[in-house]
Parts: sequence; structure tokens; C-alpha cells
Amino acid sequence: MFNVCPHCGHYAVEKEIDPAGPVAICPTCQQRIPFVQAPLFVITGASGAGKSTVCAALTGTMSDTVFMEVDILWQPAFDTPQDDYRGFRDGWLRLAKNISQNGPQVVLCGSAVPNQYERSAERRYFSQIHYLALICAAATLTARLQARPTWRQSSDAAFIERMLAFNQWFIDHAAQTDPPLTLLDTTALTITESTDFIRTWIQSCL
Repeated sequence: MFNVCPHCGHYAVEKEIDPAGPVAICPTCQQRIPFVQAPLFVITGASGAGKSTVCAALTGTMSDTVFMEVDILWQPAFDTPQDDYRGFRDGWLRLAKNISQNGPQVVLCGSAVPNQYERSAERRYFSQIHYLALICAAATLTARLQARPTWRQSSDAAFIERMLAFNQWFIDHAAQTDPPLTLLDTTALTITESTDFIRTWIQSCL
């Protein structure tokens, strides 16, 4: 219900944000609504780079942080490449925004590029979004995808080629996105080494 004004009942995502409060200003009645403008963390990367593995390993290890795998809410209705998956991204930012009002910082784990979140109207409710992209060597990514269970349909040659291209996209564009991406090469790292890096990264951004 965060997008509903408690004074007049008007629903609006596109409230003006005054960061000095911070407050969200209802466009209908001008009510100034205090809220917590927390940072958000996004762990992204191609399939096989290690997102789900580190998300599972990190869950429950930081008392003030909630790690969430975004694919848990995926359904065919969200498969809208024509608008860059707007409904899916908006929904996750809305959920993260409401969770952060209760204190914990939120980490979303799932494939995305920064502008898919940065262009959302929900983005204004976060002080900043920090992006970490997991990458790995092409041969390693291929081997990981081929080793997955058949039901995941990850060993198809066309799918692997798409993921290799996506993995390379992060390598090529990390410094050019707005905001820039931090990269973590998981090729030779253990799960413990990867999760230790991520904890340090989160703490350094606070």
C-alpha cells in the first residue's frame, strides 16, 4: 500500500521525492509522506555466472540484509522484451521498497542490466542502486551450463551462445553503464571466496 496516499487515498507511483526528508509528495493533495530512502543492491550476470549459488549461500548470513532470487516470481506474463520487462522490474522494485521500510537492506539476485531498473518510476524511492555483475571465462560458463539438469534446458547451443554474449556484454560495458557495474570474476573462486567478496562489497557501499 506504499503507493497509496494515507491522507487522500490517491494511488500514484510518480510522487515527487524530496530527499531532504526524505518525503514522497502526493500529486493530488500535496501530503508529505515520510519514508526510508535506502540503497538497493543488485547482483546480476549471465546464467551460469553464479548468481543463484551465491544468493543461496548468502541467505541468512547477514542479519540486516535480505537476499532475494528474482526468478521466484517469474511467469510467462512478464516475458515482455518489447518494453524491456517493465512490469517485472517495477514489481520487484515495489517489493524491495516496501521491505526496506522495515529496516533491512535488500539485495536482488537475477539477470538484468542497470537501465532496466534505473528507468522505473519506482527507482526514485531508493537513494542509490549498486550493481555487481558476476562474470566468468567462456569455457567455464559453457561447462556450467552443460552440467545443469536437463529440465533447466541450459545445454542448448543457441542458449549457451546467448549467455556467452551476455557475459561478454558485462565485461565490455561495466565501466559505461550508469551507474557503472562492479565486476566479480567467479571463474576460479570458491563459493566462500565469492560470498566474502559480496559481503565486503555491500558493506563498502553503505
